[in-house]
Amino acid sequence: MNWDTGFEDFKNYLKLERGLSDNSIKSYDYDLVLFKKFLVANKINDTPFNCKPETIKNYLYKSFSDKKSRSQSRSISAIKSFFNYLIFEGYIKESPISNIETPKQEKKLPVVLTEDEIKNLINSIDLNHDFGQRNKTIIEILYGTGIRVSELVNLKLSNIFFKENIIKVIGKGNKERFVPLGEIASYEIKIYINNRNERKIDSKSSDILFLNRYGRRLTRSMIFKIISDASKRIGLDKKISPHTLRHSFATHLIKNGADLRTIQLILGHESITTTEIYTHLDTLHLEEVLKKYHPRGD
Repeated sequence: MNWDTGFEDFKNYLKLERGLSDNSIKSYDYDLVLFKKFLVANKINDTPFNCKPETIKNYLYKSFSDKKSRSQSRSISAIKSFFNYLIFEGYIKESPISNIETPKQEKKLPVVLTEDEIKNLINSIDLNHDFGQRNKTIIEILYGTGIRVSELVNLKLSNIFFKENIIKVIGKGNKERFVPLGEIASYEIKIYINNRNERKIDSKSSDILFLNRYGRRLTRSMIFKIISDASKRIGLDKKISPHTLRHSFATHLIKNGADLRTIQLILGHESITTTEIYTHLDTLHLEEVLKKYHPRGD
């Protein structure tokens, strides 16, 4: 993999896996292209697989020593996110930028759907369509389990345990975890499996749950399209991605009284501080309720 290929794959990941806006992706791209230009100008032959910490430190020193800290912070964040992506995909084991601190910045809260919006999204699926049941089941699993889209496309039939109502997923860093499977999601999976088994299935994908018309595993971009199409059908005024269903899953659990530690385990977050963002989302919900229903709320 060269830098150009790595950056393109990373941008697809930002869109399909993390659901970032086009403007946010352009911002990442801008900073990564600057880094690549530095490598070319200084005739540094590092690749994404063997990039050295010294290379990045030299880049930051030479490029940002006389500029605002915000620019340096943004560049560090972009490069760090890129190498974390390579770790996530299993290309490298350690990040060359892991020991470089990024100045604290205010995090933007993710978009979350209401329970009614989730229902409308699911009800918009036409079950008479050839892949209607598959698409409905995809949304039910994303919202009902909170798994990542990368975990969804790799979900295996052999890792679904209906009797125990759990699924085994392979998360970041190839770490396995067990996730509870609700009754609705379980019911939809069983219906879909009956439909799936009547279709052509590629031998290499025989154990993969969700397949395309050629009997092969779905891509992350296809999952994004399924969610995007459903959003357009109901006229949703929020820009969403598969990751929005993961955010909604966690936020609704918090709203209904689930504890952070349990949600952390289900989502597969290494640090509970990552999970804590959903308490802020719930606080915003409570503020909206207060303003709307309390006589002194305005």
